[in-house]
Amino acid sequence: MLLAAPTPAAADDAKGARVVDVMTFNIHHAQGTDGVLDLQRIADVIEASGADVVGLQEVDRHYSARSGWVDQPAALAQLLGWHSAYGANIDSPPPAGQTERSQYGTAVLSRYPIVASENTHLHNADGKEQRGLLHATIDVRGQRLDFYSTHLEHSSQAIRSRQAAEIVDLVDKDPAVVVGDFNAYPDAPEIATLTAAFDDAWEVAGRGDGFTYPAEAPRGRIDNLYVTDRVRPVTAEVVLTDPVASDHLPVVSRVVIGPKG
Repeated sequence: MLLAAPTPAAADDAKGARVVDVMTFNIHHAQGTDGVLDLQRIADVIEASGADVVGLQEVDRHYSARSGWVDQPAALAQLLGWHSAYGANIDSPPPAGQTERSQYGTAVLSRYPIVASENTHLHNADGKEQRGLLHATIDVRGQRLDFYSTHLEHSSQAIRSRQAAEIVDLVDKDPAVVVGDFNAYPDAPEIATLTAAFDDAWEVAGRGDGFTYPAEAPRGRIDNLYVTDRVRPVTAEVVLTDPVASDHLPVVSRVVIGPKG
């Protein structure tokens, strides 16, 4: 579904609710399906969507020559004029000729201040790639929002299932939004673990199939946004602004963050 031109978020109501546009986007270290590395293109997609807070996956930080040794979360934050937090799930000593640690993981970008952040490594086994849950605490016009970005194991359902259960245990805040590349279709048992604890924004407010991968001919919905009780999704859209920018399509949802009861 094509995302229409962004409109300003509705005004906060008298009871203290906040309206926020949240996004999940696996950026494939900013390498598009055309093989071109282009951080500006990623920033342009985010800006055109009207999103306020974005969870990113597959983000390099001084990782390797494939992304020019760039600190991608810092560079994207600078391009957007936003705040950023980073969670390194691969964290290696500087390789020969470099001075910064080689890191790869997830990020949160926010037009609102990020007042704290923490990354927790999730269950891993059999030499698989380390995954994590990045938690950013965001001040949305005086309202606290706990925002999480993750990227689950792609080749083992058993590991994903353990990771999903860990996420449910770790997300003990409300209001909270959990976004990411979950590498599983909606009918998978590990997704059932998540939807037993959280509402799926697409199921609440999306229309159509919501397919996000692969970007140029999507055939599955694996990029999701989940919310806790005090967050109400009112729209959910797959963003088709530039399907070449990454191998995943981003998803954006407008949500209302309720005040304390």
